[in-house]
Amino acid sequence: MPPDVVASGFGTSSSDALLARAEFDRLSERGRRFLGAPVAIMGGAMSWVSERTLVAAISNAGGFGVLAGGSMGPDALADEIAGTQALTDRPFGVNLITMHPLLLDLIAVCQQAGVGHIVLAGGVPSGAGVRAVKEGSRLVCFASALVLAQRMVRLGADALVIEGSEAGGHIGPVSLAVLAQEILPHVTEVPVFVAGGIGRGEAILAFLEMGAAGAQLGTRFAAARESIAHPRFKQAFIRARARDALPSVQLDPRFPVIPVRGLVNAGTQAFLQHQAAAMAHVDAGELTREQAQLSIEHFWAGRLRRAVIDGDVEHGSVMAGQSVGMVTAEQPIAEIIAELVGQACGALAARHDPAAGRHSSARH
Repeated sequence: MPPDVVASGFGTSSSDALLARAEFDRLSERGRRFLGAPVAIMGGAMSWVSERTLVAAISNAGGFGVLAGGSMGPDALADEIAGTQALTDRPFGVNLITMHPLLLDLIAVCQQAGVGHIVLAGGVPSGAGVRAVKEGSRLVCFASALVLAQRMVRLGADALVIEGSEAGGHIGPVSLAVLAQEILPHVTEVPVFVAGGIGRGEAILAFLEMGAAGAQLGTRFAAARESIAHPRFKQAFIRARARDALPSVQLDPRFPVIPVRGLVNAGTQAFLQHQAAAMAHVDAGELTREQAQLSIEHFWAGRLRRAVIDGDVEHGSVMAGQSVGMVTAEQPIAEIIAELVGQACGALAARHDPAAGRHSSARH
């Protein structure tokens, strides 16, 4: 167990602290065993952010890092996996997109490199994709409804992530609070990890007690010291409040917009204007519906990199979950994970010693 994530004190006796940590470990045992990590906290796969440095830091701190490999080709993915393995000897996973034209090749790259967990996102995976993953790795799938969760289990998923609409980036329509009630009591065959809007350890504890195996966090880690994101990107997170992270708006049902949650900025306003202009061109007979839809879909192309790497947080896409309001400083990954564990264990200890909860609520 890394020393950074061992409970200590919480303002109560050392025996109470150890008992609280033992209870927290018991509640998360299934998730820890599945991940092969001391703490059942996964890092969300964030494009341009979840690269080798951040992923290795999460795994080295006792969590489970996940590489965002969805936009890579096989050679780039192989290089990124090797780079991560050079920075950590602990388990980590790779997130791939089901619609990638070279998905089977990417899966093969993961298995040749000995990656034990592959996360397939972006839709229901094909039978060929599932079989390819399970030839040598554990398969993790996303589910946004009970019926989809049950289908993923039947297809062969070894674990699920249920992500609520509070999350950053592409989101579904249902909050985690509702998804957890809908899915956790009924899907017990495989470990289920919760995601979306999680920023404190007490929330992780609550979901563990509902039956979750662990949690996935992205926003807290995106602004971490080890994150390669531009300083202006991190500062935008630190300044933001929960209500600043809103989903993108669709102006006309004729032109569907996949909702993406991020910080409202000049780019957000420009997107609304772009949609309105595209619709006007269609109504005037200057564009076909297909051309207008393509124009709308391409608006954000390259804008996530523009924000994360170049630091243009006014016109780029600053994807962030509603937990961004709990990002108050640029912290090391190990400190974030220790803080989350400390908050959860503090809540457990407070049940025996109410004074413990007051001490554990402060940042470490």
